[in-house]
Amino acid sequence: MEINETIVKHADQRQTSAIIALPSENTIPGDFLVEPPRFLFFTGKGGVGKTSLSCAAAVALADKGKKTLLVSTDPASNLGQVLGAEIASHPLPIDGANGLWALNIDPRQSAAEYRERVVGPYRGVLPDAAVKEIEEQLSGACTVEIAAFDEFSRLMTDKDAFSEFEHIVFDTAPTGHTLRLLNLSSAWKGYLESNSGSASCLGPMSGLKGQRQQFEDTLKNLTNDETTRLILVARPDKHSIAEAARTSRELANLGVNNQWFVINGMLDSFNGDDQVAHAMRSRETSALDTIPKDLLALPRTDVWLSPASLIGVSALRSILQPGKPVQIEPAQKSPEVPLSGSLSLTDLLHDLDRTSGIIMTMGKGGVGKTTLASKIAVELADRGAKVHLTTSDPAAHLDLSLATKHKNLRVSRIDPLVETDHYREETLRQAQGQLDDESMRLLEEDLHSPCTEEIAVFRAFAKVVDEAKDSIVVVDTAPTGHTILLLDATEAYHREVSRNRSSVPDEVKLLLPRLRDPNYTRIMIVTLPEATPVQEALDLQKDLERAGISPYAWIVNQSLSSLTVNHPILKAKRASEFKHINHVQEIATKMAIVPWQEANE
Repeated sequence: MEINETIVKHADQRQTSAIIALPSENTIPGDFLVEPPRFLFFTGKGGVGKTSLSCAAAVALADKGKKTLLVSTDPASNLGQVLGAEIASHPLPIDGANGLWALNIDPRQSAAEYRERVVGPYRGVLPDAAVKEIEEQLSGACTVEIAAFDEFSRLMTDKDAFSEFEHIVFDTAPTGHTLRLLNLSSAWKGYLESNSGSASCLGPMSGLKGQRQQFEDTLKNLTNDETTRLILVARPDKHSIAEAARTSRELANLGVNNQWFVINGMLDSFNGDDQVAHAMRSRETSALDTIPKDLLALPRTDVWLSPASLIGVSALRSILQPGKPVQIEPAQKSPEVPLSGSLSLTDLLHDLDRTSGIIMTMGKGGVGKTTLASKIAVELADRGAKVHLTTSDPAAHLDLSLATKHKNLRVSRIDPLVETDHYREETLRQAQGQLDDESMRLLEEDLHSPCTEEIAVFRAFAKVVDEAKDSIVVVDTAPTGHTILLLDATEAYHREVSRNRSSVPDEVKLLLPRLRDPNYTRIMIVTLPEATPVQEALDLQKDLERAGISPYAWIVNQSLSSLTVNHPILKAKRASEFKHINHVQEIATKMAIVPWQEANE
């Protein structure tokens, strides 16, 4: 479901153009914009509506006369689309919101600039081969993340450059990436303190020397209740709430205790005949019963579901300002999707008939990749195929019990901590006896750097892809930004192994060619029938094509188009779906539509 929302409830359901008005009763115990600190972070599982809420908060602060900077640290940011404005890597004013400025930390642009800062001084000084070697060291995903962190850290500590802004609002990346980003301030600080030699990770890290004070100041700001507030955003479903609880605990362990909990996208009660609406309400009620005590102890805001995407400053302003009703326009007759132009998921899998190869579900966080990957794996296993279902998403919730329910199905997840430990042990074991004591000490030190996790997860992913030569492997991938970083790493490693094949496992050497082979890899781009998820899926397809990878099919998930709904909000949402589905149909080689289901979380 679309989760650009506003705090609303129905007024007159008999009107053909219904007015959605704010509830008269005070259902909100507080407001996360009351006495706000300078830094506001919005975080949560992908697809919960962080961007909408962070944009609305920034607009509200600017409307109060506070000069505000809105920043996205998400590699898959759609900040410009939601604001309806041009966004760049430097602050730009936003039309329609006096005092509001925005910027987007573009990881790849930041990495290119960071790389040049490191490499530039050596051009014309060292031989070209040596400069090329440095560039290769700085070509991986680790460098991209370090560069993004460098920009993030500067925003929190450079008082001269950003002192004009009274508030800085961060629309952060999906949870796994955000936790890594927040943890880097402590991780890199500790690494720089302990690393006394020239380790192999020094290439990506070399641009960070001399910035220890900046990292210390970043950590102080993050853990200072007077300067930072962390707004945890969740949808009213069990997985999203569980992810918010996990995030809350991990942030508290980092010393970030000034937290606020927001449940986004609540559907109000409906007395009419609408089985879908009643099922949604039942699922929400059940999910709210699972809120753990530590989240219940936090101040909380509930935000109602919007009938349509809230794009642009005027629409965003209605989210948090009382007395600003949202108008539902009369439903326009949209052309129905031709039955011949779409498939059911079962039909799509029949076209996919095979006994080996890899199937990957990819897309924006929150579109249902995990659920669909599980459905695909189970259906293929039901046909007698041997299937391995796994995930490379740090925030995914695969049902591990599926393996005990089906003899043809194996279920696993790529656990970053476990893979890092295995990689570290393997590397040290192979080096034993080949290096002197000092070199071994430096290697062990190097293997505790944050770079190591990225390499370890990458190699684990390559092993999973290798399994698909003999069986079917279904991979639930990470949200779009993380996936793109993974593909960037794939490209970087492919260049590296082309130059030096002796020290790299075969599965790593073969990874990129396998991902590019349509007979080996079938990629399913998953989206929702809404503007932002479709646009982000289009951007993902372009990134894949630039990497030489062609998607096999698109899956439009959680669609109301084939269902009967009477709830005014759901009727408006259903009417808006068809133009997005038709858009997907125009650009997809194959398209499947999966209806909304009560178990679809």
